[in-house]
Amino acid sequence: MSPDNTRSVLIIGGGGMVGQKLLQRLIQHGLDGATIGSVCLYDIVEPATPAAPFPIETRSGSLLDDGEAQWIAAQRADVIFHLAAIVSGDAERNFERGWDINARSSWQLLEALRAEHHDSGGQYRPRLVFSSSIAVFGAPFPDKIGDDFHTTPLTSYGAQKAMTELQVADYSRKGFIDGISIRLPTVTVRPGKANLAASSFFSGIIREPLNGLEAILPVADSVRHWHASPRSAAGFLAHAASIDTAALQNRPTLNMPGYSCTVAEQIEALRSIAGNDIVARIKQAPDPEIEAIVKNWPRDFDTPRARALGFTSETSYEDIIRVYIDEDLQP
Repeated sequence: MSPDNTRSVLIIGGGGMVGQKLLQRLIQHGLDGATIGSVCLYDIVEPATPAAPFPIETRSGSLLDDGEAQWIAAQRADVIFHLAAIVSGDAERNFERGWDINARSSWQLLEALRAEHHDSGGQYRPRLVFSSSIAVFGAPFPDKIGDDFHTTPLTSYGAQKAMTELQVADYSRKGFIDGISIRLPTVTVRPGKANLAASSFFSGIIREPLNGLEAILPVADSVRHWHASPRSAAGFLAHAASIDTAALQNRPTLNMPGYSCTVAEQIEALRSIAGNDIVARIKQAPDPEIEAIVKNWPRDFDTPRARALGFTSETSYEDIIRVYIDEDLQP
């Protein structure tokens, strides 16, 4: 961190939904105990830049391109948020693309940061916050996954996230970075259009009916899953940039808190807020490919480590829906 307690921030994946939510949080709340001096948004497309009390720079590119990881490292940002990835369904269907974007590019970033650390005589050691996923876990599961449950991913996306977690931990152990990986719950309700994530329907069955559209439910309503809102996801990331990583005791990966519910409970939460006519827009159409992926995903968690460190989330699915209505539902 800069000696005057002012931090420069770089968000890789800054044009995506979570990156933009994080930027809004930094604009409204800053970082705990520090002033933000500048923000750089990096993404494959040109990121949006809202008005802010600090300068915002943008750069479009790919970490896989020659020199791009080195450019990022050369900025010597105090805090780097690494959010860039292709989503689960895309990574599963496109094996090479998933490993290139979700794993090889992360390694190139870490290698560039290691080189910058050496070039600085060991003085540059940024806080790196990596957005991992609960997809690092695979069935069979206990009723609740605790902080000591093993990672045995059953999707390529989960394996790519797990590999990057291990790299972040090792590069931190060697002192090249000050890293932390946070395993995000499935983020709902996502604004905008559906993406290629296998989990996209969790948002779609809420978002589309509220916007007057039909929603397709590709799995049974008995499916249980672990959720947090985009507001909570941005809060997790910002808080992870501020905590003392010594408190992690050489275990720099955390399961984030969230809310566990079935699809049926999601639908009932929507009914309680918006009524039967809105819920009637949900149509069930089983998709064997989505069902096969989702059945290997975690359902519930116990997260005492994260909660003890001050991470918080919603405590009902109604609260998650209200975040979407408050922040993203267009009148």
